[in-house]
Amino acid sequence: MAIRLSRSVLAAPPAGVAVPAYRRADLTPGILHVGVGNFHRAHMAVYLDRLFDTGRDHDWAIVGAGVRPGDAAMRDRLAAQDHLTTVVELDPDGLSARVVGAMIDFVPVDPAAIVAAMADPAIRIVSLTVTEGGYFVDPFTGGFDAAHPDIAADAADPAHPRTVFGMIVAALSARRQAGLPPFAVMSCDNLPGNGHVTAAAVVGLARLADPALADWIDAAVAFPNSMVDCITPATSDLERARVASLFGIEDAAPVVCEPFRQWVMEDRFPQGRPALEAVGVTFVDDVVPYELMKLRILNGGHAAIAYPSALLGHHFVHEAMADPRIAGWLERLTRAEIQPTLAPIPGENYDVYRQTVARRFANPEVGDTIRRLCLDGSNRQPKFILPTVRDRLAAGVSIEGLALEVALWCRYCAGTDEAGRTIAPNDEAWDDLQARALAARTDPAAFLSNTAVFADLGTAQPFSDAFARHLDALWTVGTAAVLDHYQPGSP
Repeated sequence: MAIRLSRSVLAAPPAGVAVPAYRRADLTPGILHVGVGNFHRAHMAVYLDRLFDTGRDHDWAIVGAGVRPGDAAMRDRLAAQDHLTTVVELDPDGLSARVVGAMIDFVPVDPAAIVAAMADPAIRIVSLTVTEGGYFVDPFTGGFDAAHPDIAADAADPAHPRTVFGMIVAALSARRQAGLPPFAVMSCDNLPGNGHVTAAAVVGLARLADPALADWIDAAVAFPNSMVDCITPATSDLERARVASLFGIEDAAPVVCEPFRQWVMEDRFPQGRPALEAVGVTFVDDVVPYELMKLRILNGGHAAIAYPSALLGHHFVHEAMADPRIAGWLERLTRAEIQPTLAPIPGENYDVYRQTVARRFANPEVGDTIRRLCLDGSNRQPKFILPTVRDRLAAGVSIEGLALEVALWCRYCAGTDEAGRTIAPNDEAWDDLQARALAARTDPAAFLSNTAVFADLGTAQPFSDAFARHLDALWTVGTAAVLDHYQPGSP
């Protein structure tokens, strides 16, 4: 029978399950992390767990936090198992499991409690995984959306914040008033310039309510950019049952992930940081080249395979990658149109990185779903695909493949696959996207005029012309034929 996960498992773990070598009683908090989802527990928590195992930096343990009502359920699950998580690495050569103990507490899902925890002088880093769409970015300017209703509410009543940025501002204000140094704010979300985007949100919100505080934050608070990477599927009852069956642990919130991890960040932490370079984290002066490599090749590659795979009826990502049409489309798009937009990085080989990404997508143990890759396209396309389109247009070079990717997204948003099966809503803006996608069948501008997604890009003629041509082909001859035409060596 499986053993229910708790601190007692650490003394007598099931055979084949690794546990921390450090004493959790020796850990004290140093990081408050907002957004304790699967990715955070497969990534930052694992790096810290490995670092603690070396005997170093035990004063950098994680305190969890969440600002959404649904985060309370995660808090309850983790509290019931002493904030431990079983992380299963899905290596095709053999699965492995480790109980990760880097988190030692989880703040109540309450703004006042979160602000108080951030204001604690022991906390020297506040980190975030609040999704790509959670940063209040204006789709037209790319800057901070000061007019958003949630931001306006926090600016009007800063003592009772509802957003994570309002809570950060309130906590920084409390530390300033108490004469305490500020914490660093570190985004771990997949955003270009995620530190800059976070700074714009925090400083921008502060400026609406207290310009002097905003000036202090702008001068005193560090917002390091970072690039993070580890494919981490959602956890379902199937994963929970698999962990119990294979490893003998009953975990209410296990994490399964690929064995690949990468973390590159700027070394800007005025109040100190854990020595993560000892466990494989790369610290650099400028993270942007690494960030673009990952955002465009990996995240852009995910977007590229998502929609044709869904239209062709594929369920799992590895199944899609076994389809020569999908694999060939990914290879040509990333090699011919995405990779050339990247500046060289000393020591990095883009061809090797691109091939590694394709192998990661093809890992059958991960069990990642095409539907997950299709999720939230209205937020992901402007971050992972459209900046590459802009760069290619500015350079005066072909955007045929990128325009096809957007046309495939449009065809997906029409709500049926190639076999006529209904595609369930998969975006917060689904109703609008579907209406536009259906209208685009005869009027392509109906989709590209969605300025919340495309801003002014929809009126760029080389892009709009290619999009219209590809969308017509998708409706006329179908996804398979269009991909066949796009294979390496085709005209």
